[in-house]
Amino acid sequence: MNVTLPKRIHSQETLQLDGRHQITVVGVNGSGKSRFMRRMMTDAGENAFFISSLQALFPVKNQPECSSKNITKCYNESISKVQFVKPSADTEFEMLLYLLLNDEMIEMVAYKISNFNNPNNTDNPLPLTKLDRVVKMWNEVFPNYDITRTAGKLRFANALDTKTFTPLNLSNGEKAVFFCIGAALYAPKNSVIFVDSPTMFLHRSITQMLWSLIENSRRDCTFVYLTHDIEFPTSRSDNQTIWVRGGDLDGNEWDYEIIKPHETLSEQLIIDLLGTRKPVLFVEGDNTHSLDFRLYQLLFPEYAVKPMGSCDKVIETVRSFNDIQSFHHLDSKGIVDRDRRTDKEVEYLHNKKIFVPDVAEIENLFMLEPVVRTIARLKGKNDIQVFMKVKANLMKMFKQELKSQALLHTRHFVKRSVEVVIDRRFKNISALEEHLDNLSEELNPRAIYEEHCRTFNRYYQEGDYRGVLKVYNQKLMLVDTMVAPLCGFKSKDEYIKAIFSTLKRENHDAEIIRTALKQCFGDLE
Repeated sequence: MNVTLPKRIHSQETLQLDGRHQITVVGVNGSGKSRFMRRMMTDAGENAFFISSLQALFPVKNQPECSSKNITKCYNESISKVQFVKPSADTEFEMLLYLLLNDEMIEMVAYKISNFNNPNNTDNPLPLTKLDRVVKMWNEVFPNYDITRTAGKLRFANALDTKTFTPLNLSNGEKAVFFCIGAALYAPKNSVIFVDSPTMFLHRSITQMLWSLIENSRRDCTFVYLTHDIEFPTSRSDNQTIWVRGGDLDGNEWDYEIIKPHETLSEQLIIDLLGTRKPVLFVEGDNTHSLDFRLYQLLFPEYAVKPMGSCDKVIETVRSFNDIQSFHHLDSKGIVDRDRRTDKEVEYLHNKKIFVPDVAEIENLFMLEPVVRTIARLKGKNDIQVFMKVKANLMKMFKQELKSQALLHTRHFVKRSVEVVIDRRFKNISALEEHLDNLSEELNPRAIYEEHCRTFNRYYQEGDYRGVLKVYNQKLMLVDTMVAPLCGFKSKDEYIKAIFSTLKRENHDAEIIRTALKQCFGDLE
């Protein structure tokens, strides 16, 4: 079914989404997305049907009247036909219970009359009622519950307990599941079903299953969801997401975008990042265990820091995200470890808004002189003596590994150079073979290795502590230099924790550490 979208700001065109089974409207608080959906409901006219599990659990008299069809209107239409005793229902949940039981009775009466009029017709099965369908889907979501019909009333029971209870004694989440399943069945054929907050009261583990069941039960309908849950859109199988940024609400005009598939960026990532108004900083690692995320959140609070895993993923994501900047209007940058990159490689990445700290890897940042001395002083140690011991230990380690480190840097250079060569275009296989035969002479890895040895040896001879931190990749550095016990800590984890704790404060010590760390990133501000 075609769905008409509200008018865009400064645009006269009318947009339509054709043949979509699911549409999800998302946006930050205050962006006007609720009014956006109400506008869609108005434009859908008689085809609109509204479901809200939040409103369903509270008295209808305290809620604004809905212009579209909903359970309240279905209920009012039903009781208008009752001549004698009027049922009493304060909430839409109670109204739905009445509708289901009333329709069940009507179906059973019709079945009985049919059998009475055709006594010889033995091929007349019981009709499948709306209540039957609700019970079936309910049991798929909650297989340990039974629903029984007794004396015109519904009773629920847990399979582990024989005691039954009424629908009103269900939890809010259980009521929400029951209501959403039942309400969708009352939407007229070929409706556009508008669902406000489809994850309300629901545990994430059942959300996807529930709405897939409901959607499959109404394949004739289009579902339009309004949600704050940025993970919900990607749980739908045939979804189109609309991101609402804001708009002229009085003029019924909105600033919004339809999120389109991207070759490298997932829809989940795009929606996640659109939820922030900060520029984005992509970093290595994850958001639970990596030092990168924890440190850079403290160091660059003006950014929304997003961990991406590998350095290649950071580089790829920054490039892709900046390619669609006209859509999201967010500035994005990245940070990757130096990892033996040459100055030329670092400059290339910088031009792509990817920053490389002036140390070999993130652990080396915690070895910077101002950091070590500040933490040592805070623990009541002689900061100068502590640093000199740490420096001596580092230089000793570096001297022992000088040649192996030089070889690793040479290997990196050769590997990158070969990748560039292989990516060139050659007229034929002979031209490629000829180039590869001369590659060793062209690259001259021994000369590169000897040059690294000379540079590294100079760092050692001159006691160039910063120079060593720039080129020395050694994951055990924080342990083997004894920086933690020298500063008064039992382990490197306690030492790092002290650095993070200091950065969280707003004082002179925090500023010393913060300044020293930020200086390693140049103009990243």
